[in-house]
Amino acid sequence: MLYHYNNINSLYQEELICSAKKLRKHFRLSEKKWKPSEVIFDVASIENQIKDIDKELSDEKTWSSSNLMRTLQKKKSRLEDTVNPFNELFSRLDYLDESSLLLSEKDGDMFIDEISEGLKEISSKIDSLEIRSLLSGVNDSGNAIVTINPGAGGTESQDWAEMLLRMYIRWAENKGFETKILDIQYADEAGIKTATVLITGNYAYGYMKSEAGVHRLVRISPFDANKRRHTSFTAVLVFPEIEDDDINIEINDADLRVDTFRASGAGGQHVNKTSSAIRITHIPTGIVASCQNDRSQHRNRDMAMKILKSRLYDLELKQKEKELEIMVGEKKDIAWGNQIRSYVLQPYRLIKDHRTGLEIGNVDSVLDGNIDAFIKEALVKKVNA
Repeated sequence: MLYHYNNINSLYQEELICSAKKLRKHFRLSEKKWKPSEVIFDVASIENQIKDIDKELSDEKTWSSSNLMRTLQKKKSRLEDTVNPFNELFSRLDYLDESSLLLSEKDGDMFIDEISEGLKEISSKIDSLEIRSLLSGVNDSGNAIVTINPGAGGTESQDWAEMLLRMYIRWAENKGFETKILDIQYADEAGIKTATVLITGNYAYGYMKSEAGVHRLVRISPFDANKRRHTSFTAVLVFPEIEDDDINIEINDADLRVDTFRASGAGGQHVNKTSSAIRITHIPTGIVASCQNDRSQHRNRDMAMKILKSRLYDLELKQKEKELEIMVGEKKDIAWGNQIRSYVLQPYRLIKDHRTGLEIGNVDSVLDGNIDAFIKEALVKKVNA
């Protein structure tokens, strides 16, 4: 029996070592036994940055400036949200390492299930941290503004657009992110004509930016009495949420056309009764930003302006990088040949990302928000390009 426990103990020790080696490629902690040599995230350095910010926050000069105080607190929060998962993971590794030693003792098998679940949990968290290690863009750590527009195809494409909206909202919920639908226009029969959602959470934009592009659906149409197979296209646009103190985007009021309209939706005490929804068109670029989330026309206008500034900032960056052509939906048709991913539900069931070649057969899981595998592969390919 002792031989059996020793074999199990060796097996778990090997898995722990593999997990540590996997972490070793990416992270460094000061005075930890899992300390690696190759570094992408230097946790000790980030912890020192947090200490420096704490010193600034305790300075009387900082108290006299609300803007500086807010900026420092925001920076500290993001640094803490970056470093805390790493510290928790290393602590968990230490705990499992010590627990695995109990397997060779009498009645040690009672710890097998706990250690097995712990290893699965660590593996999942390492995968998430590996994805995060690929996010180093200037706006990657911020929130994301996602706009979904159906292509040609009427009700079929509009229904597909709503399916994608649900998929991203479920994905965000699984990540612990908050979502707020800023603007949505429902179609007459089914689906949506357009939707804009704000995803709030650390690295939301970094994750979501790889989803920008045309998404293709192949299925037996529920709206076709003859049960024929239809192909639908929907474009997803992703922009970083930009705060006013982060950028300097000057917008001439003469370049704006502002329209008010009644909010659309399923009804209620407020919906369709007041013209509180705002649509702002930036005439030189043709960019349109709208918001109908709030009862206040003033707050809807402020949010629409924030969306507009974020899109103009994103446009300016891509012009500087000579990558304007990747603005899917702005430069490309929402049609065949431009899709980044195909979701095939008939005659077989398979989702394929055309940029990376990754294929997943569990389409229901993906449509329910489990898209991390696609996000990771897209980020890895971009880093290695």
